[in-house]
Amino acid sequence: MNEAIALAKACSEAMRANDNASRTLGIEIEETTPGCARLSMTVLGDFTNGHDICHGGYIFMLADSAFAYACNSYNRNTVASAASIKFIAPAKAGDRLSAIARERARGRKIGVYDVEIYNQDDKLLALFRGNSCQVRGEVIASGEPE
Repeated sequence: MNEAIALAKACSEAMRANDNASRTLGIEIEETTPGCARLSMTVLGDFTNGHDICHGGYIFMLADSAFAYACNSYNRNTVASAASIKFIAPAKAGDRLSAIARERARGRKIGVYDVEIYNQDDKLLALFRGNSCQVRGEVIASGEPE
């Protein structure tokens, strides 16, 4: 494993330790590489709305979590400055969703990430775009000046 991939994985593990929201929903980290992340979750019955489909907020949260792990993979504290989602197809209770986040652009302080959300049949359910902003600090403290 090269250094950049090892760092991305270590950043994910460090973030996961404090990510109560994702853990509560059962969101799992499948892979993290520099600028990319793949997370998954199962749609529980409690996640459905009045139309008996997954509430969009849960899909957004899965996508937002994948975005967070992707943009923090360089060991620089990074937060969202904006995000949007386009829902394409519904998810149902029992569906296994995967969110694949990919870096599209990254500058000194800001970045753009796209996240695709699929179900277990590889059907595209939603497209998410997040804008990131690097803030002070590191995910894993190195003791080196920034």
